[in-house]
Amino acid sequence: MAVKGILFDLDGTLIDSRRDIANCVNFTLAELGHAPLSVERVERMVGDGVRQLLSRAIGPMDEPTQKRALEIFLPYYRDHCTDTTRLYPGVIETLRFFAGMGLALVTNKPMVHTEKTLATLGLNTYFPVVLGGDSLARRKPDPEPLWEALRRLDVFPGDAVMVGDSPMDIQAARSAGVRVVAVSYGFRTEEELQSLSPDFLISDFTQLREVLK
Repeated sequence: MAVKGILFDLDGTLIDSRRDIANCVNFTLAELGHAPLSVERVERMVGDGVRQLLSRAIGPMDEPTQKRALEIFLPYYRDHCTDTTRLYPGVIETLRFFAGMGLALVTNKPMVHTEKTLATLGLNTYFPVVLGGDSLARRKPDPEPLWEALRRLDVFPGDAVMVGDSPMDIQAARSAGVRVVAVSYGFRTEEELQSLSPDFLISDFTQLREVLK
């Protein structure tokens, strides 16, 4: 698959952040008087942005409760988003391998948390283009963030690929006219991803070198 630009998701694709996310969700739940959730349950809720994450964790909320939940979660997650978060194996080596291409990060994580995570884990030098979930009016699975990233990279959709671990990534790529490589080691099962028919499905990040050679 010859490409000129690669768009990467963050959580579940480049980084294993599930425990930090779950800890911050559970802090929010405790503050609102709810029981905690397992890491496994929380990781299945990740991918659509913070509001959807909290709605899934807490359940139906009126507007004041949702506002309060965000007020609790966002600053706490800013302070703790990299406590235990780690890169998946082979990420740095693989990004270095593709350094001569147009690389962009397209995530639904808010920019303040994204920027802190990239800086802490040493990823901020690899992406000339970074878009968070609050960078534009729309986020994945809408194709707009992918199109904007490609516009900034000066790459046509047909010459690009999206690499991600969630249905949001696959849907956004399909809508944007971008090919997609799904990773099965992230927050979704191989069976779930395979059912969405990505162009490729890899179980190790370093396999991207073979797919995109």
